[in-house]
Amino acid sequence: MSRVPGWLGRLGENLSRIGERLEERRAEAEREESVHASYEGPGASPSDGPRQDAPARPEMDPDTAAPLPESEVEAVETADAGRSVPAPPSYAPAVAARPDPVAAIPWGMRVAAEASWRLLVFAGTVWVLMKVISSVQLVVLAFVAALLVTALLQPTVALLRRKGLPRGLATAVTAISGFVVMGLVGWFVVWQVMDNIDTLSDRVKDGIEELKRWLLDSPFHVTEQQINDIAKNLSEAIGANAEQITSAGLQGVTVIVEAMTGILLAMFSTLFLLYDGKQVWEWTLKLVPAQARPGVAGAGPRAWRTLTAYVRGTVLVALIDAVFIGLGLWFLDVPMAVPLAVFIFLFAFIPLVGAVVSGALAVVVALVTNGPFTALMVLVVVLAVQQIEGHVLQPFILGRAVRVHPLAVVLAVAAGGLTAGIGGAVVAVPLVAVLNTVVGYLRAYSTEQALRSAPEPRGATAFEVAPTPAPGTPLTKADGDA
Repeated sequence: MSRVPGWLGRLGENLSRIGERLEERRAEAEREESVHASYEGPGASPSDGPRQDAPARPEMDPDTAAPLPESEVEAVETADAGRSVPAPPSYAPAVAARPDPVAAIPWGMRVAAEASWRLLVFAGTVWVLMKVISSVQLVVLAFVAALLVTALLQPTVALLRRKGLPRGLATAVTAISGFVVMGLVGWFVVWQVMDNIDTLSDRVKDGIEELKRWLLDSPFHVTEQQINDIAKNLSEAIGANAEQITSAGLQGVTVIVEAMTGILLAMFSTLFLLYDGKQVWEWTLKLVPAQARPGVAGAGPRAWRTLTAYVRGTVLVALIDAVFIGLGLWFLDVPMAVPLAVFIFLFAFIPLVGAVVSGALAVVVALVTNGPFTALMVLVVVLAVQQIEGHVLQPFILGRAVRVHPLAVVLAVAAGGLTAGIGGAVVAVPLVAVLNTVVGYLRAYSTEQALRSAPEPRGATAFEVAPTPAPGTPLTKADGDA
């Protein structure tokens, strides 16, 4: 019987331990239920993530794991109500998430926006470039003129080198000969104008008197008093603007100095381009990024051939125009036929516009010196020669290498004239022709590179691009002839 009390004591201890374990498991179950209550949805689980807007009901003491009194639970819930947003009821409709702003903008508007800012960047770059060019306009025009003269004289240098002359001697002979010829042409024009200026003024006076008599006898009912009033107004306008005319004369002196400076720059640039043109081009290629260098290296020689063909063809066409129109003026006994022919030659370097201006000048001189009939005959000669030039000479001599649409020619001449005066009008068309050649070559070059880098076609695609028809495809007439 002595063992019974000890056994009963041990049994009581075990029952107490079991009770404590049951209490712990019940506390754990209550904590799990409170965690489940903090998740959304009727069937949510802890792996779905806790709700951020519905915290767990604080019914357990985190230190002793014992239930809190109901008053403390309500106090905690009241304190948390101002910091958290209650969960929406189960019958509330679901609110769709806001779309991405990029996806909300239509595709066409996005493309237009991206194209617009790229165009703005391009326009800003062009504007800055034009500002820089306008600030050094004299240097730019001199260098472009040197390029045109070099394109005209470079074949002569190549011919002399093939004959055995050294490069320096061939360049010197060609440059000196070219400059001498151009100087003689300018001297001849000035000499002819000064030699015939007295005869021209007498002819102009006679023409004005004849025009006055014609107006008096015309059906326009013009009186002599009206003609005298017009002459008096012109004289007064000239007297009132004498100061402006004097300032224009002073500006003319400045223009002469700038022109001489530009001529010297063009001469030196021409000399060095004739001698070291290849080295200059190779140095220029080093400034181009390495990825774009092969395309630019291929476009450069083609652009130079286009420029050379344009300059040589334009010189030949201008010479033919000047000779035939000059012969027509000489046969019609128009004063200063030779200087007018030289002016026609020079103005022929401005396509379309130059021919109109030089032809109008010849007609006006014929009108004020020889009368309306001679002016009409000069107009017929000028129109006939210009028609032959436009439909026969230019397509035959210039060819397709420098073919530019007439609209592009007119717009280029107008833009060049507004930007840089007569010099800009002269260089506008060859610049457009060169750009046309360069852009065409680069487009073809990029297409060829894309085809080379593309993977080889396989399967059905191979049959589509194959030079021979796919098996089972009926032969066409052209395939059968081949």
